[in-house]
Amino acid sequence: GRGQSMRDRVFSRNLPPIGRFVSETGQAFTFDRSGPRPLLRFERSTEIWVLRPTAAPRGDVIYRNDNGDQILRVTPDGGMTLYTTAAPQGAPAALSGAADGLSAPTLSAVQLWNFIVRQSDRASRTLGRLVVVDVDIRPGSEAVAADSLSTATDAIARMVRTPDSQRKVAQLRRILVTDQGRPGAVFDRGLLRIVIDPNAGPAGRPSSARLIRLISDAS
Repeated sequence: GRGQSMRDRVFSRNLPPIGRFVSETGQAFTFDRSGPRPLLRFERSTEIWVLRPTAAPRGDVIYRNDNGDQILRVTPDGGMTLYTTAAPQGAPAALSGAADGLSAPTLSAVQLWNFIVRQSDRASRTLGRLVVVDVDIRPGSEAVAADSLSTATDAIARMVRTPDSQRKVAQLRRILVTDQGRPGAVFDRGLLRIVIDPNAGPAGRPSSARLIRLISDAS
């Protein structure tokens, strides 16, 4: 009934809190509802998507990413549909087995430094010229900072594949990740500035979909 809270509705499904699922199109993913926010990660990808459940007709729940894109739809009896660019109309998905929970690894300052060098190199190779990466954070923010950098370089790699977005991302000169200020991201005059919330895990940084939209919408 209407009195059912969203959380009850999300957990009354015939689904385990954490599971591995496969869609009819062969896309495998881990769906983790064990924590405060539902998380999803596609196999062969490092990005963890933080999803927001919203109520839909007939007791269904729609899960969207931070860009507002519909990713999953789950029916009251646990029936699941996955929406991707490959299957925008949705593809049925079924539980295929157990999975480990999705959490970002912890990093030391030295590991983060090595990671920054690797991501700068990856972004520069993707765009065919130097992209400077700067990280300005306090101790303890390393994991989310690294995650946000990885997500940014994923966004760049996706954008160079299509001519329109390739023109936009070609303006990128520098990526700055900081933990000072209001969380979010801005793209202006070649600088992509990402403000992270180090206490929020994967929810503490924008997704690649959000960054792609941000860079695409820039003048």
